[in-house]
Amino acid sequence: MSKSRSAPKKGLLSALWGFTWKLTLALGLVGGLFLTLYVHHLNRTVQEKFSGAMWALPAKVYARAMELYVGQSLSAEALERELARLGYLRGEPPPGPGGYQRAGGNFVIHVRRSTHWDGEEPERVVRLTVGGGQLRALSDAGGAALDILRLEAPLIGSFYPDKQEDRTLLRREEAPDLLVGALLAVEDRNFYHHAGVNPLAILRAALVNAVRGETVQGGSTITQQLAKNFFLTQERTLTRKFNEMLMALIMEYHYDKDAILEAYLNEIYLGQDGGRAIHGFGTASHFYFGRPIEELSAEQVALLVGLVKGASYYNPRRQPERALERRNVVLGVMADARLVPAQSLDELRARPLGVQPMPGDGGGPPAFMALVREQLKREYSEEALRTLGLRIYTTLDPEVQWQARAALARTLPELEKSRKLEAGSLQVAMVVTAVPHGEVQALIGDREPDFAGFNRALMARRQIGSLIKPAVYLSALRFPQRYSLATLLDDSPFEMRQDNGQLWAPKNYDERNHGLVPLYQALANSYNIPTIRLGLDVGLDEVAQTLRSLGVEPPTRFHPSTLLGTLELTPFEVAQMYQTLAAEGFLTPLRAIRAVLDAEGRPLQRFPINVLQTLPSGAVYLTDVALQSVVREGTARGLSRWVPSSVGVAGKTGTTNDLKDSWFAGFTGNRLGVVWVGRDDNQPTRLTGGSGAMVLWGELFGKLDNTALELRPPDEIEWQRAALPVAGQLNCRSVDLPFQRGYPPPVYDCGQPQVDWPLGEDTHAGQSFPGQAPSPPTVPSGTPGGGAAPAPAGQDFNPFEFIRGLFQ
Repeated sequence: MSKSRSAPKKGLLSALWGFTWKLTLALGLVGGLFLTLYVHHLNRTVQEKFSGAMWALPAKVYARAMELYVGQSLSAEALERELARLGYLRGEPPPGPGGYQRAGGNFVIHVRRSTHWDGEEPERVVRLTVGGGQLRALSDAGGAALDILRLEAPLIGSFYPDKQEDRTLLRREEAPDLLVGALLAVEDRNFYHHAGVNPLAILRAALVNAVRGETVQGGSTITQQLAKNFFLTQERTLTRKFNEMLMALIMEYHYDKDAILEAYLNEIYLGQDGGRAIHGFGTASHFYFGRPIEELSAEQVALLVGLVKGASYYNPRRQPERALERRNVVLGVMADARLVPAQSLDELRARPLGVQPMPGDGGGPPAFMALVREQLKREYSEEALRTLGLRIYTTLDPEVQWQARAALARTLPELEKSRKLEAGSLQVAMVVTAVPHGEVQALIGDREPDFAGFNRALMARRQIGSLIKPAVYLSALRFPQRYSLATLLDDSPFEMRQDNGQLWAPKNYDERNHGLVPLYQALANSYNIPTIRLGLDVGLDEVAQTLRSLGVEPPTRFHPSTLLGTLELTPFEVAQMYQTLAAEGFLTPLRAIRAVLDAEGRPLQRFPINVLQTLPSGAVYLTDVALQSVVREGTARGLSRWVPSSVGVAGKTGTTNDLKDSWFAGFTGNRLGVVWVGRDDNQPTRLTGGSGAMVLWGELFGKLDNTALELRPPDEIEWQRAALPVAGQLNCRSVDLPFQRGYPPPVYDCGQPQVDWPLGEDTHAGQSFPGQAPSPPTVPSGTPGGGAAPAPAGQDFNPFEFIRGLFQ
């Protein structure tokens, strides 16, 4: 009986064991299959990440590189500001790369090696002397004279990916040995000896955490940290840890140690700048110290390595005590690893953190960056700008931009105070370009230049007032058989019936009439009535075509009132219009970009200068001479308070109805500037062009290096002496003016001998214009050079007959 009962029991146990073994085997096979598939999935994820673009790299935007040569206009202060922008440090001799010494106007600079859009510059030590507003001497360390020296192009901003991550790629071979040694000594001493996971480190961390009752050590290798940062979340769970270990093993299987270390150097999170995340040691070096990683000292490297443990917790700007303590711990580890001399440890620990003040958001001057983005959109998609790591070399001159900001800060509050306006009520836009190439050197779109909001320089369309008048006069001067600078224009009361039946009777700003006025003086004094009569006589279509030739689009319906500036343009469009005048009739589209390189420094595209002559040089020359008279004797004569008369500025003031807009556009031999001052609510500013925008223009250009505007008369221009009637008198005044060849000055019989026009009475008689060619002192007789025919010889001059003939 007992045997019969034990047999079934034995069979049952055997069956259970067999079932269990089969179930275990089945589960193992299924689990192994799932694990294999899961590992395959992780393997594919890792390889896809490493084989493609590992990061979305922001485009980096650079300003112009300062070029230094003997004789150029330069102050020691401007040079020192440029060195500060580039992160150069003033120190004791001998300076290392990125360092300089200064003794008065004498500089010794250790210039870094730099890459530019058109080549490279070597690292070298140079000596230079600045004095009297000029660069006096330039030589290498051995005293050999240098023809030219180009500094680095300052980084002014970036276009960030959607994640707002900023990183500058640091190649493994570019990483300083001190940085790599310190990082491995602190984070993973056995990095080059394990397979991605260090079991002993994990066991040690587990024991420490068990004893403490909380997680105080991680035990993760650098490869595991990279896997966590690259692919996983920051949550502390067993599942995430398991995935982290698997992915670390996979990375080590496929890639060598240096590739993994390079990825870590660029991926690690090291700080926050508002909405911008600082990733990688290359970016962190500039963010905290304003210098490239290879120029950092041992204690600066130690601080960056210390931030790996917790960039927010050890933030050196917000938590300097914690950061200092953590840095000194890292220095101790570096000394133990013989990365720094043990005898220097106390000295290194005693040094301050040396962190620079918080930089800007990395976005660059908002108004200018918006222009760069707009011009890049013609060739590149938004995604390309945010992800491909493009290097964009622009035309911005940081010194001109700085001077524009400084002039704005000085001037705008004073204008508000002088006009009893509410503080902060005035707004502004400023555009500065280089005359020879149409390159934008500075751009401001708000009274707060760092405000990235409404960009008035590019977007604010305002009536331009009298800034349109040069287009009217230029239109007339294209017909030398009818008009010259000496043509007399009628400034008597004017009225006309408009299409809507209403009577239009415009007046001059001074509400006076001035009789017969020479054409150049009508423009110099910005008289409205002669301008209207002249524009109507030339033809509205002709003026519209001149505007197109200047580079702006005229309104669809061109009314007579447009001749007085009801046309709405942005300050940038006004700059384009006056750029063509400054460039002798050659239309050069304003540009902000010189070249674009890829992330590896290979040229992708250059932005050449496109030049097209759209206006006759002779007529433009005459117009520019008249614009110089605006500054010499007309509505902008107060500009000499800031810019010497010898510079020969050509410019024009502009004021709109009810003093809502204040404008000034002017150019020297090397720069053009356009300034608008107004209010966003379109209320009166109580400022004319001469009392508002021109003041700000003068404050800016008075601080810039201006070359004299020496207008070059084209072959078809010759200077001659003209005798012009004096309004209200029976005599003539003698004045030298340029005329188109074959069209001599008009001859007016004034009934009295001609006299020299006295100086200081809103005239320029007896003065020479820049670029003036010698001319005979006699007044030629013959056919007039423009306007109505003169009175026959021996007859008295009849102004009424003259006016009637003028408009036939």
